[in-house]
Amino acid sequence: MGIQAILCGYYGQGNGGDEALLASLLQMLPESVTPLVLSGNPEQTRDRYHVDAIDRKNPLAVLQALRQSQVFIWGGGSLIQDVTSAVSPIYYAGLMALAQTMGLKTIAWAQGVGPLQRSSTKWMAKQTFAGCDAVSVRDRGSAAILTDWGIPFTLAPDPVWALESTPVDGLWDLPAPRVAVNLRSHPQLTPDRLATLTQALITFQKATQTCLLLVPFQAVQDLAIAEAIQPQLPGVSHILHLDDPQQLKGVFRGVEMAIAMRFHGLIMAAAEGCRCFALSYDPKVSYLMQELDIPGWSLADIPDDPNVISQTWLELYANGEALSTDQMQFLLDRALIHREVLWKAIGKG
Repeated sequence: MGIQAILCGYYGQGNGGDEALLASLLQMLPESVTPLVLSGNPEQTRDRYHVDAIDRKNPLAVLQALRQSQVFIWGGGSLIQDVTSAVSPIYYAGLMALAQTMGLKTIAWAQGVGPLQRSSTKWMAKQTFAGCDAVSVRDRGSAAILTDWGIPFTLAPDPVWALESTPVDGLWDLPAPRVAVNLRSHPQLTPDRLATLTQALITFQKATQTCLLLVPFQAVQDLAIAEAIQPQLPGVSHILHLDDPQQLKGVFRGVEMAIAMRFHGLIMAAAEGCRCFALSYDPKVSYLMQELDIPGWSLADIPDDPNVISQTWLELYANGEALSTDQMQFLLDRALIHREVLWKAIGKG
């Protein structure tokens, strides 16, 4: 008799990072497990990953799925945080608590916990994590929160380090050298800051003659920015909007350097051997910068002078170093600890 596991995350919402987490989770599940994905776009999820999927917002379908499943997995990412939404953690914690009440084996997998600003969210998160059969987290900040709560966990790098990348058709036909740029909308990325960064990119491209690839990870948050920047660039540029997370990671095989805001943009770039420059909008990005010694600024600290920015990028482009092969292999191997957590909790089958 096979095991059915519900995979619950921010899936089917057009976010490349969360899709990469789903692809990584599917890659790591024991063969004995049949996944059922709660998705914002079940049809797309079924087509892309060849797995069963249901509408994450259909309560009857979700309840029916819980009754028919043996395992419930929070599948990676910053699900339990109340900065972008107060409702989101209630949805995830509510489903986890329901799964626990119904007797399913529950796993909080590759979590980024926080930021948690409301005492009610903190209490709810603590109760829910405490009820899990296994917990793994992806950064020291999350580990510190769970340590404070007295909840046992396993700490390992984000699973996307271990995601297999696939080549992107036509990428190698674009002129080299190539530099990838990933910006997302955020209150701290003000119109003035965006204008400054755009001017810095113009200066950088003139100096390097690089082909700039603008890589949106989530169309609703990233595409408009890419479309605003591109017409102002003096040299060759392309907007690469890829839905397949393995191809998204594959983009970074073919670029020399990445300037990225998104957490998984930096991980994918570093994992594929790029020099990276980070623009941090979130503690998870700042933790990654510290752990990997990635140069960059938080959005609030971006210099006002575009020449200072472009000069910093030029220095990294000319003299910066990517992670060594040994570092990349170490992070990939450590990321596979998340697979061990799954196999141990579920059984290898």
